[in-house]
Amino acid sequence: MSAGAPRIASLLPSTTEIACALGFQEGLVGRSHECDFPPGVESLPALTQPKLDASRSSREIDTSVRALVREGLSVYRVDADRLRELAPDVILTQDQCEVCAASLGDVEAALAGWTGVRPRIVSLRPQSLGDVFVDIQRVSDALDAPERGRSLTVRLANRIAEIGERSGRLAHRPGIVCIEWIEPPMAAGHWMPELVTLAGGRALLGESAAPSQWITLEALALADPEVIAVLPCGFDLATTRRGLRALTSHDAWRRLRAVREGRVFLADGNALMNRPGPRLIESLEVLAEILHPEEFAPRHRGSWWEPAAR
Repeated sequence: MSAGAPRIASLLPSTTEIACALGFQEGLVGRSHECDFPPGVESLPALTQPKLDASRSSREIDTSVRALVREGLSVYRVDADRLRELAPDVILTQDQCEVCAASLGDVEAALAGWTGVRPRIVSLRPQSLGDVFVDIQRVSDALDAPERGRSLTVRLANRIAEIGERSGRLAHRPGIVCIEWIEPPMAAGHWMPELVTLAGGRALLGESAAPSQWITLEALALADPEVIAVLPCGFDLATTRRGLRALTSHDAWRRLRAVREGRVFLADGNALMNRPGPRLIESLEVLAEILHPEEFAPRHRGSWWEPAAR
């Protein structure tokens, strides 16, 4: 680590990706249990752990989370002793969702007994694509490198604009529902409807810059999407593939137009869609490939997305 470089504990996969994209991977001293990109961060000490078994089905995970929240308990543990031992200058965390990752409250509780100089806490709460850009700059500013944030956001904005210009020339904009949780089903909100629009589609059910919302199969049928993208929070492609049975077993699902016409797709929600960081650009590319295969070559097919089995 370079002399004078800030020591960073990142307790969220997206903040780890932001710090690394800004050129601070060398300064990372700790991570969350979910941080897995870019390669190499897995070797850092994990400072958080879930209180539930994340390998269980979406229904079982939902039940466990609801039970913890009902009792007023946190879903995650922060290793306060290891955090003190690593002595970070900056801690990156979030106060957007208490069930998705360790929260600001969890971090503050872990620091409650500290004496002397406390780390600076940067807590992010992105609701929209614009918020993600603001958060990149906030992290950059906190790490005393504001020019790196400006440079990164310009590069990302240019890539977004290029895709938006290409999709904007297309006459047809398919209606799509992005499913962020399988059982019970949830329609993706926050930045996802914006990405759908930029990719040349119409986001149905989910609302831009608003929390994701629970839906029913009846509501899905009424929306009558041409395309369905299943991208559960925290699930990779293999886990999503296994969990899809919870939807496909219903007669109402099989009657959906997108299902009948073979336009249901699985995407890696864990790595891309649900991480509000630099790789939302790859998420946009995935949506463009799914919605407009005639215009966008399937560069990410097989790695970040695939058609659902019929």
